[in-house]
Amino acid sequence: MARNRSKNLILENITLTAAGAKGVAIGRTEEGKTVIVTGAIPGDVINARVKKAKSKYFEAEAVEILERSPFRVEPKCIHFGTCGGCKWQNMSYEKQLFFKQDEVENNIRRIGGIEDFVCEPILGAPEEYFYRNKMEFSFSDAKWLTLDEINSGEEIDNKNALGFHIPGMWSKILDLKECWLQEDPSNAIRLAVKVFADAHQLEYFDVRNQAGFLRTMMLRQNSKGEWMVLFQLFREEKENQQKLFDYLIENFPQIKTLMFCINAKQNDSLYDQDVQIYYGDGFLMEEMDGLQFKIGPKSFFQTNYQQALNLYRKTLEFADLKGDEVVYDLYTGTGTIAQYMARNAKKVIGIESVQESIDAAKEHAILNGLDNCEFFCGDMKDIFSDEFLANHPKADVLITDPPRDGMHAKVVEQILKLSPERIVYVSCNSATQARDLALMKDHYKVVKILPVDMFPQTHHVENIALLVRI
Repeated sequence: MARNRSKNLILENITLTAAGAKGVAIGRTEEGKTVIVTGAIPGDVINARVKKAKSKYFEAEAVEILERSPFRVEPKCIHFGTCGGCKWQNMSYEKQLFFKQDEVENNIRRIGGIEDFVCEPILGAPEEYFYRNKMEFSFSDAKWLTLDEINSGEEIDNKNALGFHIPGMWSKILDLKECWLQEDPSNAIRLAVKVFADAHQLEYFDVRNQAGFLRTMMLRQNSKGEWMVLFQLFREEKENQQKLFDYLIENFPQIKTLMFCINAKQNDSLYDQDVQIYYGDGFLMEEMDGLQFKIGPKSFFQTNYQQALNLYRKTLEFADLKGDEVVYDLYTGTGTIAQYMARNAKKVIGIESVQESIDAAKEHAILNGLDNCEFFCGDMKDIFSDEFLANHPKADVLITDPPRDGMHAKVVEQILKLSPERIVYVSCNSATQARDLALMKDHYKVVKILPVDMFPQTHHVENIALLVRI
């Protein structure tokens, strides 16, 4: 049933039965029209306000929960529903896994047009909270005011904030009191920085006027409990930054390296910045199944260490190497998966578009004593060409782990020309993965897939697919 309220279309008594892309919940009107809802979970019965009315569906937001889903649990974080992260913290982890696996399977079937495959049970994370090894926080002199603060009628003197951007409001920052994503001392460091900065009247960043001193802070850890801190400063204030940095190093012995950069650009991107080391070596070392990796401030490294281990082990298992294969690793990044393969292969060829990542991959290969790895830098659709294939050994096995957009059609075309016996496709977006699999299904059979949950309390899920040449 639908009715108008204050010129808004309200859909009444909508039972939500499934989860959709990006964590929305799905229901239907009495007339059978699909309703895509934010602010609720499967199993809820709700009234919803329509935000967009399309010919085949409504986009809506929940305004009233009439019946609570049996899958609901009490969120742990006091900021749930405001910060925009951990959107499934109000759903049991068992059901999170169910809906993630269901989404992956549906995408492979619906978008990929593939039916005959085995879906192994989703690999749940060993830790439901405090699983991230990297977090980034922003400073702002215009914090987001909660309803309680607004309704209190009190004058808010201190509007400084250190935390996360409010979704859709880039200039507003939620001042975090706690976060359940990164283990201690993450919360303690962030709160100590806030107290110190306020006590010493350090200026927080003004994003609208592009002014201030403190801009962002990144906290990174390795599996040994060693920490990296990186500050982005809008301008240099040598005396103030020295006081702040020394305070952190003195009070948090877990910090093994502290760095900073002066970023006066319009955005917070780090990759074109000159990072300066204030304390320590400027990197952390990480170990994974006997392999050593050097993690710098700009390095890409999976943010869930335990699940990354499981993901790499399963990728190696799917590759089923005997020791005499040539392996191609597309979108190799810093060569992590490539080096897992290299210990079990004759030769590994890795390709990546970011030169710093390729440099790190080469360094890691030397560090790990692997002389059967070659790494090449270039845009994948350009470097992975007929000429490249003609000048390098034919691949027996191909690994591909592209970004969320999936593979360019030219890359898929070259894979089909290369025609390896086996392909292991690792994806952080099963929709674009399914699109790519559809382009290969006349040449390759999808034997099995394995969803891997890298990000509990969110809708995100990785997927590994094994393809065998027909």
